[in-house]
Amino acid sequence: MRLYETGFLISPNLSEEDADVLIQQMADVVSQKNGKMVKLEKWGKRRMAYQIGKYGEAYYVFFHYDGGPDIPLELGRRFRQMDTILRHLTLMKETQQNVRKRKKMAGRGRTKDAVEEPADATAGKESVVTPETKKGEEA
Repeated sequence: MRLYETGFLISPNLSEEDADVLIQQMADVVSQKNGKMVKLEKWGKRRMAYQIGKYGEAYYVFFHYDGGPDIPLELGRRFRQMDTILRHLTLMKETQQNVRKRKKMAGRGRTKDAVEEPADATAGKESVVTPETKKGEEA
């Protein structure tokens, strides 16, 4: 199980009660897919940084939940089908276990970012090949 955070913006022309019903429907998706809702944040109607379509404000909602990768896929599928959802974004949150595992792998030099330098026997020596010298001889 992984921790996810999904944020979405609901159209401001929905009433407060309709927005709550929509939020509850989306929260039910998490439990239907055997996930566990950790935290539900309703920020209410806020002014957006820029207009989306003709809207300058929206209802901001954030779900923090623990579950499998099928939950954010299902939420995204449902968000795309609704005209009342202006934007949505899902992030996989970093857990302490993932941080420890990444540090352990970095200590062993096994991260994706680690670049292995080729072990060269002539490291530290400079060799110059000129027409007068043979290949591999030092100048």
